[in-house]
Amino acid sequence: MFWFNFFDNKTTQLRHPFGRGINATISPNEEKLFDNSQESFLNKKILDAYEYFFESMQNFTNNNSNQNIITKRKDKKLFFEIFQGSAKVTGHITHEHLYAEVIMIKTSSANVALKRYILERNYQFTYAYYFSDNNYIKLKLYHDNITMTPQKIFFPLREIALNADFDKEYMKTEFENVELEEISHLQKLDEDELTIKYNSLQEWIKELNEKIATLPSNDNAGMQAFFLLNTMYKLDYLLVPKYEIYQKSSKKIQEYFNDETTSIESKNNEIRDYINELSKMDFNKFSENFYNAKYTFNPTEKTEKENMDNFINESLLKIRWYRNNRYNQIIPTIYKYIAFYVLYNYGLNPVLKDLLHTFVEIQNSKFFKALDYDELYNEQTNIFNEKVIISKIDDCIISHKDRFKSLETFSSELNFSSLNEFSNSFYLQIQNLNFEEI
Repeated sequence: MFWFNFFDNKTTQLRHPFGRGINATISPNEEKLFDNSQESFLNKKILDAYEYFFESMQNFTNNNSNQNIITKRKDKKLFFEIFQGSAKVTGHITHEHLYAEVIMIKTSSANVALKRYILERNYQFTYAYYFSDNNYIKLKLYHDNITMTPQKIFFPLREIALNADFDKEYMKTEFENVELEEISHLQKLDEDELTIKYNSLQEWIKELNEKIATLPSNDNAGMQAFFLLNTMYKLDYLLVPKYEIYQKSSKKIQEYFNDETTSIESKNNEIRDYINELSKMDFNKFSENFYNAKYTFNPTEKTEKENMDNFINESLLKIRWYRNNRYNQIIPTIYKYIAFYVLYNYGLNPVLKDLLHTFVEIQNSKFFKALDYDELYNEQTNIFNEKVIISKIDDCIISHKDRFKSLETFSSELNFSSLNEFSNSFYLQIQNLNFEEI
C-alpha cells in the first residue's frame, strides 16, 4: 500500500532532530485509520473521514503524540491545525468543502519585490494560491469534497504546508524588515545545544581546510568537491539550520549540481568561499538560524531503492579508483558523503533511514557524544562499540519484519577491522536488503 511511503518515519527515538524528514514515529494504527478514512469517504461521512485521515497523520515521540495535527468538531464543522515547521495551517471542513490557509506576513510589510515574488509563486502551485486581505498575505487552499478520498486530499495539504514553511523562511531571509506571523509555536534551542553546534561547525571547517591543503596541487578538483559537498551535507543533516543558513546552503548545493556551464574548479571555489563565510559568523547571528518545530509532511518524495543502490555502487567504484591511484586521504570522506547525500536527496523507507542514521552516528561519534548519545566509535583508539552498533542495526530490521517479510539482519556480516572496512561492508549489505512487502 503506497500510503506508507509518505508517513513512515524514524523508529529510533532521538532527542534531537536530524535531517529534513520527520524525526518521529507514525501511529501504530496508521493503516487501519487510513482504511477507516477511505470507507467513510465512500459512505459520504465526510467529517468522520477527515478525522480518521488526520489521526492517521499524527506522529509520536516516545509513544506520546506530538500534536502535529489538532482537530475540533463543532456545529457540523471540523476545525483543524496542521504544523509544518514555521507554518501553521488552519482551516475548517464542512460536508461540501475544505478551506485551509496560512497567515504569512502583514500586507503592509510587503514591498514591490516581495509582491512580485508572491505573484510568481502562484504560477508554481497546483492547488494552493496566495491572496491578501486588509491585514495579511495568506496562502490559501479550497477543495470540494464531492469525490474526495484520502489520496486526493493528501497532496493539496502537503503542498500548502511545505510551501508555506519554505516561503516563510525565504521571506525572512531575502526581504528586510519582514516579520513572520503566527510563529509562536516555534521553540528556541537551549544555549548548550547551540554552543555544541557552533563549535562543531568551526571544527568541521578547520578540518576541511586542513584536508584540502594536503591534496596534490594538480588535478584535485574531484577530491575537493567530495570534501566540500560532504561538509555542506554534514552541516545540514547534523546541525539542521533554518532561515538564512538553510536557504543559502540549499541554494549553493542546488546550483552546484544544476549549473552545467561553470567549471568544477569555479564551483568548488564558490562553495569554499561560502563555508569560510560561515566560519566568520558570530555565535549570536548563528543562533538566530535555529528553532525546533513540529512537522507533518516529509519534503522528499519516495525514491526507488534501485536508484539508491546505483548511487552507492557508482560511489564505491570511485573509491576503488582513488584507492588504486593511491589517493587514500579522500576515501573516508567519500564513505561519509554517500550517507549524507542519500539522506539529503532521497525519500527513504523507515528501515533505510534508520540504518543510514546509525551509520552517520558511527562516522560522527564525537558530535553525537557531545549531545550525550552513546559513543559508537572512538576516533582516537579506532575502537567500535560493536555491541551497541549490532543492537541498533538488528532493531532497525527486526522492528519492520512484519511488513518486509524477506528482510534479514546483516550485523554478522559487518567488518569491524577498520572504519573504512566497516563502511564498505555496511554499504554492500544495504544494497542486498530485500524490501518485498507482505
